[in-house]
Amino acid sequence: MAGHSKWANIQHRKGRQDAKRGKLWTKIIREITVAARAGGADPDTNPRLRLAWDKATAANMPKDNVQRAIARGAGGADGANYDEIRYEGYGIGGAAVVVDCMTDNRTRTVAEVRHAFAKNGGNLGQEGSVAFLFKHCGQFIFAPGTSEDKVMEIALDAGADDVLTDDEGVIEVVCPVPAFAVVRDAFAAAALQPEMADIVMKPETEIELSGEDAVRMQKLLDALEGLDDVQDVYHNASMDEQG
Repeated sequence: MAGHSKWANIQHRKGRQDAKRGKLWTKIIREITVAARAGGADPDTNPRLRLAWDKATAANMPKDNVQRAIARGAGGADGANYDEIRYEGYGIGGAAVVVDCMTDNRTRTVAEVRHAFAKNGGNLGQEGSVAFLFKHCGQFIFAPGTSEDKVMEIALDAGADDVLTDDEGVIEVVCPVPAFAVVRDAFAAAALQPEMADIVMKPETEIELSGEDAVRMQKLLDALEGLDDVQDVYHNASMDEQG
């Protein structure tokens, strides 16, 4: 990977998320609320809610917080009226960036996203400008040292599309969105615990950034992720590990 460590980047991202746990909880609560509004209050029949619940558990969120968010969403009470919006743009070196938001004020959100891009060397694009460079899919990441044969057997039997292993031994499993819950449950039944499991926008190709360009790109990503209305930021930049 030309010196670009996927595992280091994964761990660094997890560290940044842990450092912003309060904000992470806010994002998860918003996701739970919208998921319950869209698909009902039962996580057994609402895969999106089940995924959000799993994120809440991983983030050590109190169960009462989760239940209140579900009740708000399922009951359509105050606080449930979020719009889901996707913005697309360009970062350093022409890297593609997709920003998924949930907001109760579209005017505020687009202004904040545009400002974050402009202030940090990127620019907001038109709808459809970069999304085609990504694949909407389920993604599981396993730590180096995990049995590749075992992961592959379980994954492919459960309906995954692909199992990829890099030079560091990081194993990535990619599956169709509708198969995500089945694959996740198959891993759990086999006592295989991924470091990350989510439905993502996975870049089809990557742009390598290093040195100052990598620093500037990370600054842009941090600015976008720091916005209150932003849920997720996806990009196709492969960067040197940043401090």
